[in-house]
Amino acid sequence: MKICVYGAGAVGGLMAAWLARAGHDVSVVARGAHLEAIRGQGLRVRSNNETQAFRVAADPEPAKLGPQDYVLVTVKAQSLTDVAQKIGPLLGPNTSIVTAMNGVPWWFFDRLNFGNGKERLESLDPGGKLARALPTERIVGCVIHLAASILEPGLVSHNMGRKLILGEPGGRNTERTKRISDALQQAGFETLVTPTIEKEFWVKLLGNVSFNPVSALTVSTADRLIHNSEVKGYMVEIMREVLAIGRAVGVDAAIDPEARIDMARALGKFKTSMLQDLEAGKPLEIDGLLAGTLEIARKAGVRAPYTESLFGLIRARAQATGQYR
Repeated sequence: MKICVYGAGAVGGLMAAWLARAGHDVSVVARGAHLEAIRGQGLRVRSNNETQAFRVAADPEPAKLGPQDYVLVTVKAQSLTDVAQKIGPLLGPNTSIVTAMNGVPWWFFDRLNFGNGKERLESLDPGGKLARALPTERIVGCVIHLAASILEPGLVSHNMGRKLILGEPGGRNTERTKRISDALQQAGFETLVTPTIEKEFWVKLLGNVSFNPVSALTVSTADRLIHNSEVKGYMVEIMREVLAIGRAVGVDAAIDPEARIDMARALGKFKTSMLQDLEAGKPLEIDGLLAGTLEIARKAGVRAPYTESLFGLIRARAQATGQYR
């Protein structure tokens, strides 16, 4: 298949490399030093102490890559506006868009009974630009359960995990989901197709909303947060609020906060993506995780004081270093 990965960072780079290894026609949208390294040395992946290089087409302008069978959008939420402006030339009549990212997706309400599918997340999609450029009928949601990082331009480290959960909004999975799931499975990922992708996003969100901002505020790896009883208690309260918000709109994550913390504990000593971005001086993924969640809370009439305080704290921290826009 012809597949473009829009945003060849850690996760996107890993997906692009392994799909290329499996024989697909893979291209990536990248820029800067990362782009030049990929063009010069190939897209390199270090896994199990072995480094391999994969040749993929790379360009900063999607228009030069042409229509695709699948576009995998793997950017952070704050970069989606740029995607919406430039993705058009990648989309043919039957192109599918896979959203593989953290946080609440902009299309979250589109197939829910809550609000009869008419609610929209203004904090994530002001004016509906994303919805128009990346329409829900093309979407396959992808929840990521793996860890990867960028060691240097063009070099991705696969740290742990291979699991990807895929499904279309509202659970009406079609051939578009099966084809990309099969392709990713054959590429080396562990894939699961679900009829409840919104629930899977919410399970992941419980950890993202709590661990990511708290790790950035404290400059701590996840294991240290878990072992600190006061910090862990604070994160449990946030998870309880997020669980209540989901249930109020018909999305029950059906997991106890302690069980969700156990999922993070099993990953050992790791840096969240937000902590990695903080240390690298990059913009922090705050709105995609917290602003969207709190907008849903307001629409559902659910109070979330712990989550609100965390939003205020991490936003102030990022503003102080110019990492929030």
